[in-house]
Amino acid sequence: MLRSFARLFAFLLLATCGVCLTAGRIAADDDDGWVTIFDGSSLDGWKINENADTWKLVDGALVANGPRSHIFYVGDDEPFVNFELKVDCMTRPGSNGGIYFHTRFLESGWPKYGLEAQVNNTQRDPLRSGSLYGIVDVKEQHIQDDEWWTEHIIVRGRHITIKLNDETVVDYEEPANQQAHSKEYERRLGSGTFCLQGHDPGSTVSYKNIRVKRLP
Repeated sequence: MLRSFARLFAFLLLATCGVCLTAGRIAADDDDGWVTIFDGSSLDGWKINENADTWKLVDGALVANGPRSHIFYVGDDEPFVNFELKVDCMTRPGSNGGIYFHTRFLESGWPKYGLEAQVNNTQRDPLRSGSLYGIVDVKEQHIQDDEWWTEHIIVRGRHITIKLNDETVVDYEEPANQQAHSKEYERRLGSGTFCLQGHDPGSTVSYKNIRVKRLP
């Protein structure tokens, strides 16, 4: 009887400690403001618009390879305005991808709303990783293919910063009277969500460790 009670007490103590440790990690994340929005094992909170087979879950990453497709974060009803977003990325040689922000879900086609941070190190498009696509062009290659790096996007008011690892490659202030990029695309700041790009069948791009922090 005593041995059974001792075993039960030990089990409950370990379980309680486990809960405390988990709660501690959650509290630490909350204190710092960062929230992980991709769990690495499912598409919970994300929605693919077209060509769903383009996306695969591989070793904790979202891997895009196939016809054009975009996967949107739909796990939060409150639009993002000011924020920091970090996404770990890796490209195979000759691959193109992207990270959209202040965007909205679209059933098909290239995202109409929001801005794109380029993910491309060696593909024929001359705009390299970190470019604020079509607005601030980064022509120099800062990142090698087949290596993980962190693309860090910061939006405060009308100011946009894009970093590759810890190197700032875009430091841009959007004009107060910024016009839409074209009649088709609303390429300007506003509010919205995030999406990741699967560009074409010749491109293989991996995304993981996706985390965001809202800013005042």
